[in-house]
Amino acid sequence: MVILTLNCGSSSAKYQVYDWDNKDVLASGVVERVTQDGSVITHNAKGKDEFVREFPCPTHKEAVELIIDTITNKDVGVIPDMSVIGAVGHRVLHGGDKFTKSVIVTPEVIETFRSVQDLGPLHNPANILGIEAAQKVLPDVPHCAVMDTAWHQTMPETSFRYAVPKEWYEKYAARRYGFHGTSFLYTAKRASVLLGKKPEDTNIIIAHIGNGASMCAVKNGKCFDTSMGITPLEGLVMGTRSGDCDPALSFYIMRKTGMTAAEMDTALNKKSGLLGVTGNLIDRRDVIKAMEEGNKDAKLAFEMECYRLRKYFGSYLAAIGPVDAIVFTAGVGEFSTPVREECMKGLEWMGVKLDPKKNAIAKTRNAETCISADDSKVKIFVIPTDEELVMTEDAYALMKGTYDVHTNFTYSFQSKDYVNKARAEGLKRDLQKNPDLASILAIK
Repeated sequence: MVILTLNCGSSSAKYQVYDWDNKDVLASGVVERVTQDGSVITHNAKGKDEFVREFPCPTHKEAVELIIDTITNKDVGVIPDMSVIGAVGHRVLHGGDKFTKSVIVTPEVIETFRSVQDLGPLHNPANILGIEAAQKVLPDVPHCAVMDTAWHQTMPETSFRYAVPKEWYEKYAARRYGFHGTSFLYTAKRASVLLGKKPEDTNIIIAHIGNGASMCAVKNGKCFDTSMGITPLEGLVMGTRSGDCDPALSFYIMRKTGMTAAEMDTALNKKSGLLGVTGNLIDRRDVIKAMEEGNKDAKLAFEMECYRLRKYFGSYLAAIGPVDAIVFTAGVGEFSTPVREECMKGLEWMGVKLDPKKNAIAKTRNAETCISADDSKVKIFVIPTDEELVMTEDAYALMKGTYDVHTNFTYSFQSKDYVNKARAEGLKRDLQKNPDLASILAIK
């Protein structure tokens, strides 16, 4: 049996084809520039060369059809036809406070997504279009929705409420929701395995740092607090998002410039963060390179991002008490040695001590590594995330009727014997290039 997962953004459609019986990824890829000129699919199949094809995709329906045509193609595909697909898992950004776990898609579920799409105006409409497009192409298999916000529904009211007029919450559902939930679920469960503890006995802090970035305080295996809010704008300094700032700043600048609310929304989400501080840089590698070359704006942007991370680490250490581990994940978290080192400085007195030599070695998407000093009271792990696997397992369990909230459900990757076949092969190649990596593997 094969499980297909889809992640439809406003102008893209990512996918993965997973062989459930052999627990192996057969293919993955992305259709870019959906709804725009120059739509193109980049397809990577196991044991085959990368395949790239331009094809018009005026809507997500054509993008889904292109994905299906590609994965069943006799030359570059990985399955004979669509009859082997048992379920489809869809990523949905915002489920509001309506869902505490993944669900099978029904007309009522779709309507609920529509009712909260003003909370995720950039993502939810595209998510819905992707689901509906896939349902038309694959009408006879269950479609499952995996919400970014579901993981965070365990937060206490003291964490998710804003100190604003009560009716804003009661009438308009204005509260903290949090995002990156699927990534936090995976890394939290894996951290428990690395620690040799049950999830319910584990306290950890996870930093998911990519272009978008957020942190999660996990107490007794459940989300206790998170840095993103009603939208993904709040919290850390990100690639193009401002993160935390005085709400009155918007009103001040709007009065000074005549900017509209829509223009301010765009400025804070797409023109701020590292881009706003540097003027032209978003990618952390570019920021660090410019900083090393003497660019003062790049140096300031780097230090601002790391300071904000450090401040959140400190607040979450205070919020959840004794912490077992700190976890870095996502592209920057998994690969940026300078960001990890800088944001850990000054936490030694709290029992968090990073080993610079181990940190310099930890650059792989194929293994979990430990970069804390031997005498650190708190472990520091780098755990490559695997949101697609969570989506796959949720979809399969929903199809079989065995699924439940994560506190009552056990994933395959919660086993100490779990192996990701593709990553295991990739690790062999990584170790040939960097033999020192073997010394910091969290599981040897």
